[in-house]
Amino acid sequence: MKFGPVPLDQALGAILAHSLDLPEGRLRKGMKINAEAVEKMRYFGVSEVVAAQLEEGDVHEDAAALELAQALAPEGSGLKIGRPGTGRVNLFAEAPGVARIDAAKVQAVNAIHPMITLATVPEWQRMAPGGMVATVKIISYAVPGQALSAARGAGRGALALCGLARPRVTLIQSFVGEQMAGNGPRAISERLERLGAGLVAESNVSHDEESLSLALAAARDAAASDLILLLTGSATSDPDDVGPAALRHAGGQMIRFGMPVDPGNLLFLGDLAGCPVIGLPGCARSPALNGADWVLERLLCGVEVTSAQIAAMGVGGLLKEIPTRPQPRDPK
Repeated sequence: MKFGPVPLDQALGAILAHSLDLPEGRLRKGMKINAEAVEKMRYFGVSEVVAAQLEEGDVHEDAAALELAQALAPEGSGLKIGRPGTGRVNLFAEAPGVARIDAAKVQAVNAIHPMITLATVPEWQRMAPGGMVATVKIISYAVPGQALSAARGAGRGALALCGLARPRVTLIQSFVGEQMAGNGPRAISERLERLGAGLVAESNVSHDEESLSLALAAARDAAASDLILLLTGSATSDPDDVGPAALRHAGGQMIRFGMPVDPGNLLFLGDLAGCPVIGLPGCARSPALNGADWVLERLLCGVEVTSAQIAAMGVGGLLKEIPTRPQPRDPK
């Protein structure tokens, strides 16, 4: 692509690089200069314009952005591709879910040509229907077809939406003495509803290993849930504490205790007869974002969560403080 000043008599078919205000109307940047525009500029004494002239093999910005978007999110990805304009195409979530972003592919696309850019939301971000997941922007008015082809190949299938896969959730709460869980169930229900899931069973039991184990076994035997949540009346502070011990007693296994996300450190993750079990930290009683959200949202959408993946959540894992925490980060 050639870019720069062009004599008016050579500007036909070029792309106007800068908007031009004339006594009678305005010619907007990005327009293809036609014969009418040439005559209008000539009439008002314009002899030269700054324009982009496509060369053989160049692809116009809108066409390039659309082609790249279609490669990034092919049919069945769960993403809707918007209409191109000014070299930009946006991609939107078709339903509630979490954004699957292949970071290596995104980086590969952005390394091919400086005029080809792709920006996305963070990996696994929860999306509402219609939420923008990514934007493709061709900075210049055209790009070489060879570079576009390379970008399409590097980014193919990089973006998708993982929708709800585990809609049925059981909540088991434990209480110490007369203490109940307060607003926890409401906050948890709101989290589930954002992704289209819901509680199919709830139980409240004493905070001891036997009671929790029996409740877990009952949920397992009912086979009505895709995911089990434990909200204990006393914080789980060790892999051998009441919650994890009850899970093992019920025939389950631990996958991970603790996470490098704050708030949310005291989460544990396990499995009971193929059903994921999340031991929620106390901060899950608040509607504010915490580490449990990252694990819960992925599991609800059918995304595997491993111990190694939880261990990798530390970068970006320092979240906003929750005012109700008993020990603020900076006690005065």
